[in-house]
Amino acid sequence: MKPVTIATFNVNSIRSRVELIARWLEEKNPVDILCLQELKCEAEQFPHEPFEKLGYHLAINGEKRYNGVAVCSKLPIDRVKTVFDNDVLDRQKRLIEVEIQGAVILNVYAPHGESDENDPKHFYKMAFYDLLTDYVKALMQTYTKVIVLGDMNIALEEIDVYDPKVFEGRVGFLESEKAKLRALLNTGLHDCFRRKYPEKKAFTWWDYRTAGIWRDEGMRIDYIMATDALTEVCESIEVDLWTRRRRSPTPSDHAPLVGRLSSL
Repeated sequence: MKPVTIATFNVNSIRSRVELIARWLEEKNPVDILCLQELKCEAEQFPHEPFEKLGYHLAINGEKRYNGVAVCSKLPIDRVKTVFDNDVLDRQKRLIEVEIQGAVILNVYAPHGESDENDPKHFYKMAFYDLLTDYVKALMQTYTKVIVLGDMNIALEEIDVYDPKVFEGRVGFLESEKAKLRALLNTGLHDCFRRKYPEKKAFTWWDYRTAGIWRDEGMRIDYIMATDALTEVCESIEVDLWTRRRRSPTPSDHAPLVGRLSSL
């Protein structure tokens, strides 16, 4: 079987970023499976043509102005799921599940939450993670090859932020949030990047407002997590900075995380 490259990328508006992404795919990194978050458009407004020209099949769960996730795959998509029969998981368009060659890929755009742990946004993030974890547990009863990836909006360890003191008490680095992400990993998933690089500092998000990309002042909040069967065949995983270290076309505040599997 051929190697497969898979990427997760929060694009922060697909219509604003389509030229950049198309150039990246065509000139720099023609990944086989590209999972996108924060589309900020409904499926009808998604720019299908540039991706289809490059040979991608599309599965989209879009939402007007906010959220939204999609999977672009050069491999045939055998099954798509966009409704999860739960008010918390379906309240906003934050999940899409596809099956490709017997492997299940669950693309997640987790809620941002709020640093005030009494805020409704924080409660929503906690509830979302609890139900996502339950869902992944159930998924693993049927499938051995599972990938859960996306913008998880949590940096798990001190090594995952440029300065832990700066992020102390801030949303995305709260102990309550970290506990939820650890619970998700404890279902039987592995953080592929940290598994490959136990001590490497690398980030996937940098604040626009502080020009943090140029000083590498960021957070690692985007993940590719996988069950044993797929973690074992993960040959490499890297943050591709090409799309982020640009002034034109305008970049997202995230960079794609790209993994290479010897097979799916």
